[in-house]
Amino acid sequence: MKNIECKTKKFTRHAIQKMFQRNITKLEIDNVITSGKVIKEYLTDSPLPSFLLLGFNDNRPLHIVIAFNKSDYICIIVTVYEPDPRLWKDNFTRRIK
Repeated sequence: MKNIECKTKKFTRHAIQKMFQRNITKLEIDNVITSGKVIKEYLTDSPLPSFLLLGFNDNRPLHIVIAFNKSDYICIIVTVYEPDPRLWKDNFTRRIK
């Protein structure tokens, strides 16, 4: 899966709190969803499979975790954050172990 097509976006309370704390806008999230890429799939997550997306707004990297209802194209934004370069490598696509 290269990208996710969201017809409807829903935000968890947690995601909204993190957006506020980390100064991440809905526009930035939209940009990541439309132009970013899936870097990790969690297909066994319940109740819906989820995906970790990476995208850039100007030079700011963002990770977004989305639960995806494929039958209705509903994206539930679970959390959002700017990845810490001390914890990620390969341009924020792989976690340092």
